[in-house]
Amino acid sequence: MTHDPASGIAGDLTLRDGRTVHLRASCPADEAELLQAFERMSNEARYMRFMHAVREPNLDRLRHALASFPECGIGIVATVPAADGIDIVGSAIAVFGSDRTGCEFAITVAASFNGAGLATALMTALIAEAKRRGIREMEGFVLSENQSMLRLAKRLGFGIKADPDDATVRICRMTLGG
Repeated sequence: MTHDPASGIAGDLTLRDGRTVHLRASCPADEAELLQAFERMSNEARYMRFMHAVREPNLDRLRHALASFPECGIGIVATVPAADGIDIVGSAIAVFGSDRTGCEFAITVAASFNGAGLATALMTALIAEAKRRGIREMEGFVLSENQSMLRLAKRLGFGIKADPDDATVRICRMTLGG
């Protein structure tokens, strides 16, 4: 994996099962592929990612997020070759807080890539890029039933606490330094 100082991380990564993905910074041109990735998600996966039932993507929110990177956050996508060019099979984002010392993360991995190490690779790249950009704390809100994400967060060194405002949510927080 190489590091591109202008756009974050970029390079090919071989997963535990031998498949290769390409990690790179996301960009506004990824909109159509991100929408396809959303369409391929199961209802359960959408619920775990968005923490409520979501039938349609919020296009304005997606466009705003893509346009805000890299100035106001970090977006990383994992791509594989596809008949129409590429498919996005995983993504991780970190949105910076207003004081630019903290960020909130979110991650999505295609079901066909679960258990291959892609989530770990995406989160590791996201954490490294946040550190490089001077972010001091990263946090994410995870449904308590999303045990695979909670296990990953714990393995990566996040502290996990119950959300005092919502018993169904866990707050995963990591101090990055800075």
